Amino acid sequence: MNGPERPSRRSGDPGNRRRIRPFDDCKSCEALYYNSMTLRTSHEKPVYVRLRETIADAIMAGQYGDGDPLPSVRALAAEQQANPLTVAKAYQGFQDEGLIVVKRGVGMFVAPGARARLRDSERSRFVSEEWPEIRARMQRLGIDPSELIERQRA
Repeated sequence: MNGPERPSRRSGDPGNRRRIRPFDDCKSCEALYYNSMTLRTSHEKPVYVRLRETIADAIMAGQYGDGDPLPSVRALAAEQQANPLTVAKAYQGFQDEGLIVVKRGVGMFVAPGARARLRDSERSRFVSEEWPEIRARMQRLGIDPSELIERQRA
């Protein structure tokens, strides 16, 4: 080779690149940080997932019943200020799951039984994914479930 030899970045030499980790010095601090985090916000999710949640919530809330037409891709994109291709991707997921029916040249419609299937799916996801995090946080904060029930009744 002509000229000075440069160190290879592929050599695995830690001097070439260093990962920065926020809690290198304190393992208990890392555990405390992750255990005290709040539940994830919807802004951490991709846009098409948030759109799916918006559509699913509207169906479960009864805004769209079985057989009702859904907004067109362009109309929903304009309303949500999203790219039409992203809206199409959200709708495609519902179509793949059989929750919406596409009538070519007419539009998209809520499939029969979609509301019940969405509710069952959301209930199952809540119990398996969200509830354990909520329960663990309640324990960390010393919140008694019966106390919450009493507050609700009052």
